[in-house]
Amino acid sequence: MLLLVGLGNPGEKYSGTRHNIGFLALDVIALRNGFEPWRSKRDSWEARGKFGDVPVLGLKPMTFMNRSGIAVGEVARLHKIPPENVIVFHDEIDLEPGKLRVKAGGGAAGHNGIRSVSEHIGPHFRRVRIGVGHPGTKEQVHGHVLNDFDKADAQWIVPLLDAIADAAPLLTGADDSAFANKVALILKPPRKTPPPTKAG
Repeated sequence: MLLLVGLGNPGEKYSGTRHNIGFLALDVIALRNGFEPWRSKRDSWEARGKFGDVPVLGLKPMTFMNRSGIAVGEVARLHKIPPENVIVFHDEIDLEPGKLRVKAGGGAAGHNGIRSVSEHIGPHFRRVRIGVGHPGTKEQVHGHVLNDFDKADAQWIVPLLDAIADAAPLLTGADDSAFANKVALILKPPRKTPPPTKAG
């Protein structure tokens, strides 16, 4: 089983904030891949689905960002899901808006949600880092991630989330670069070379 985790904060107040892009990603993945409806279980929202023959469980912890790992650890232990089968979608201020990177393991880089997950299942889970941009100074970071997206941000958020959802089944493989490359290809398909013109 694959456990897909979206990080965010519960409640309408936070629904449109940069910190909640992990929730948004999970919503679009579940919708476009035909998952069952979201259900409230314990301290989370869960949605079940499949990528091909691989069962998938979508999880949105409702314990607030800095306690996300509580729900992730509980569900991973319940279903005996190893860390390498846990994929966490989260906002990343060190990436430009609309950029995406995938990595396995590593530190939290100041992200409270990632730190919490690491505390409960160890650091060896996989991360889909979704760029939301840096406000410029360290003092501005808190307000930046907890502020709503600007209207203009829809120009990159919508196509990016659609691309993530369409490429998500590739996360069943061991090579996460296949997923990242598919997202990039959807967002910027190669130009079609026009046929050569006939002489004469």
